[in-house]
This record gives sequence, C-alpha cells and structure tokens, in this order.
Amino acid sequence: SARLTFSNSMLRKAHLSDRKCNELCALFEQGSEDGNSENNSVKNGVIVHSELLVDYLKQNYPNLYLVSSTTKVLTDFHEFAEEVKREEFQYIVPDFRLNKEFDKLKTLSEKQKDKVEFLCNECCWFGCKDRKVCYEAVSHKNLGEDFEHYCKAPDSSGGYQFSKAMENPGFIGVEDIKNTYLPM
Repeated sequence: SARLTFSNSMLRKAHLSDRKCNELCALFEQGSEDGNSENNSVKNGVIVHSELLVDYLKQNYPNLYLVSSTTKVLTDFHEFAEEVKREEFQYIVPDFRLNKEFDKLKTLSEKQKDKVEFLCNECCWFGCKDRKVCYEAVSHKNLGEDFEHYCKAPDSSGGYQFSKAMENPGFIGVEDIKNTYLPM
C-alpha cells in the first residue's frame, strides 16, 4: 500500500482545510479497498501524530488506515502498549529505542505484534533526550513558524548522517529481521 506521512505534531484546526492535503487524502482513498476505485485491491494509509488529525481522517476519509507515528516518541513500553491497543491504528511505530526490548515485546499478543512496525535505520543518537523537541521544531518549521532547537547530542555538529544508522544500538538489519523479528 501507499502511505501519506502527516506526522506534524503542531497541527491546529485551521490546518485541516489544507486543499492539497485533502486532495491527496481523497486520491489515496480512491485507490483504497472499499474506496471509490473499481480496481482496488490494496488499502492505503496515513502516518499520523496529531489526535486532531486522527479524528478528522476517521470522519472524512474512513477508507484510509492509520499508522501511529514514531514522532510521538513512545519510549515508555507501557505507553507504547497502550497505543497498540487503540483500535483506530492499524500499525504503531515505536521509538527506535524499544526495537530490542525483546522481553517486553514478547508480552504482546499475536494480534498486537501484527500491528508493530519498527523504524530500522534511525540515525539519531540512542541516548537523545530531545528527540520529541526536535520533531516539534520540524513541525513548527514546516508550518512556517519561527522555532529553533539545537541538538545537544554528541557529534551533533556533524549533522544527521544516515551513514551512522548501522552504528545505532536500535539498528535492525536484514539478518536481524530474518533471524530474530520474523520468528517472533
């Protein structure tokens, strides 16, 4: 399926009327199972952060499935498990720091495990305490608002480098997927 990423955490009611985003949702819904297209076989979705947007999408585009965004920074396993229980989400992406919490992940039911999608290749510093603020800064900037945040992570002066992803303790490689995650 295809997914739109609408993970801005700073949305307000006025943003819900954005013409281009609504047109995209309508197009994605047309291609969705039970949507308006005659030859549909796959349901499309939206990765979402804002509760305001969750409610809006459920009401206006009910044939799109919803994915709870990693931008919520769900690092507490209990909070993550509560998110997994929410019926409105077909998938939930936990913070990458929960990727290797195997003892806790094993406590989920099979139905709950089927809803979990992992962010495999995160570049952010594993010990970051400002991740949520960083996502909020990006959200503010995307709305044209003046908001500055400067990362305090070690080596942050080098910027957000994808080449560092495989060094991250939360990294999930192909062998991890085949030998650990799929068998779980």
